Amino acid sequence: MRKIALISIALLMLPVVAANACTNFICSRGASADGSTIITYAADSHTRYGQLRYHKGGDHQPGEMVRLYNYGSLKFQIEIPQAARTYNVVGFINEHQLAIGETTWGGISPLDKGNAEGIDYGNLIYLALQRAKNCREAIKVMAELVETYGYADGGESFSLADPNEVWIFEITSKGPYENGAVWVARRVPDGYVCGHANQARITTFPQEVKKSHKSISSKNLKYIFEPEVECVYASDVVTFAKKNGFAVFAMPPKNTDADFSFADTYNPLTFSGLRACEARVYAMFNRCADGMQRYEKFAMGDATAERLPLWVKPNRKLSVHDVMELMRDHFEGTPMDMNGDVGAGPFHCPYRWRPMDFEVDGKKYVHERAISTQQTGFSFVAQCRSWLPNKLGGIIWFGVDDTYSTVYCPMFCGITQVPVCFEEGNGSMAEYSETSAFWLFNRVSNFCYLRYDSMIVDVQRVQRELESDFIQIVDGVSSQYENYDDSRLVASINKTSNRCAEQMMRRWTALDRLLLMKYIDGNIKAIENGRIKTTPTGVVTGLKQPPYPEWFYRQIVNDHGKVIEVK
Repeated sequence: MRKIALISIALLMLPVVAANACTNFICSRGASADGSTIITYAADSHTRYGQLRYHKGGDHQPGEMVRLYNYGSLKFQIEIPQAARTYNVVGFINEHQLAIGETTWGGISPLDKGNAEGIDYGNLIYLALQRAKNCREAIKVMAELVETYGYADGGESFSLADPNEVWIFEITSKGPYENGAVWVARRVPDGYVCGHANQARITTFPQEVKKSHKSISSKNLKYIFEPEVECVYASDVVTFAKKNGFAVFAMPPKNTDADFSFADTYNPLTFSGLRACEARVYAMFNRCADGMQRYEKFAMGDATAERLPLWVKPNRKLSVHDVMELMRDHFEGTPMDMNGDVGAGPFHCPYRWRPMDFEVDGKKYVHERAISTQQTGFSFVAQCRSWLPNKLGGIIWFGVDDTYSTVYCPMFCGITQVPVCFEEGNGSMAEYSETSAFWLFNRVSNFCYLRYDSMIVDVQRVQRELESDFIQIVDGVSSQYENYDDSRLVASINKTSNRCAEQMMRRWTALDRLLLMKYIDGNIKAIENGRIKTTPTGVVTGLKQPPYPEWFYRQIVNDHGKVIEVK
């Protein structure tokens, strides 16, 4: 009699509402300061709750099945055989330092709903994390799963990292036409960085299948483990598009298969795809590579301008903290800077409430969609280090809420206990919890939005203090724990990750209280030795009431001056 897993993968892993407005950055080993590989993921959804879930792997019996429930709707989707062996997974990284992130792009309307039966993108990630040890194994697992059971979702871009390589993998369903999916995966060259943000980014790709095996199709997946292989794709990725009239070629009128563009075929560029999606990739590239201004017009919505490349070479080696900072961006230093226009208000708040698009006097406008946004449920920076034991080498630096004001707390990939503040079931979008990091960080960030330019300085001071401490702690314990046996190592990294989370919660709680006391009612009180400054008798002193900027007063006068003018 066959066995059936009691809980679906979707329930075991991460929050169930699909994130359709996310941002990923991909850093190869040769582009990082310490030789690690790094990927990032910001899960942006107005209904997504920030928590970190742990899935215990193990050996499974023949006939055991896994029931998969749709990652978004939680409706039962499909039942498939369980793998003989699965691996421990914490969030989006497993015990072998395989990490995966994603962004959703949907794709062309004939293919946007996927198949009625099959595996959706969320379960595809989790199955790969449970069944694969590295990027190439994960690509093979995902390709074989969608070929065998179908793909029940729209267009997705995945970031994959292991201690040695990073890949970008893009996929979309065949809609009602056929079962399965069409896809392309490319290894990011060593020394380069890549990114994606809700827009397909792989255009043309190498299709030669020769002795060198530098690229292979799904018919030759057995060759994927040869190091020369740098590109893998569905064997019918071109023929399916040509047969159904979708195919777009990068160099007409040649129209040869070599000129076939995956992105232009399955996710053609629109103004929204440029301004709300490619612009975020441009922002990341612009902050770490030279000469990016040449792509500014493209990022701002001009599809005829020079196209942003799939990957670029950074002008310096990036530390893990550098990459954290790349996830904190409101288009500063570009014409799209969200801090300076009237929409930022008198205190330069770089956030705009939804909807993003609006119309005035018959003309349409948009608010910018930056990397840092208020509705982020959680984000992470996954770091994979080849020179350390797997359970110690992989870290998911995990943060909740807005990337600009979060703290990335180190969770080693080999932990078996999730800290209480990130634990599943500790609060929800509909249930407040005093011990939840998500709600504590949202308390601070939402208060900051009221007087942003002053309050964010206090937040960043504590943010940098904590992240600096955590990086030093990780460096210290990495050398200390390196030669521990497995049981001692797991116990030690559980303790270290939990200790960092507790330190973060204590410090952020203190910050929350200090901000309330310092900025209550529009005042700004002086701080001395970390406390509100008072006279020897306890009376608050040094209180300031800074005026609004002059341009804001002028707007008030233009709108309401006749009523409030002093006669």
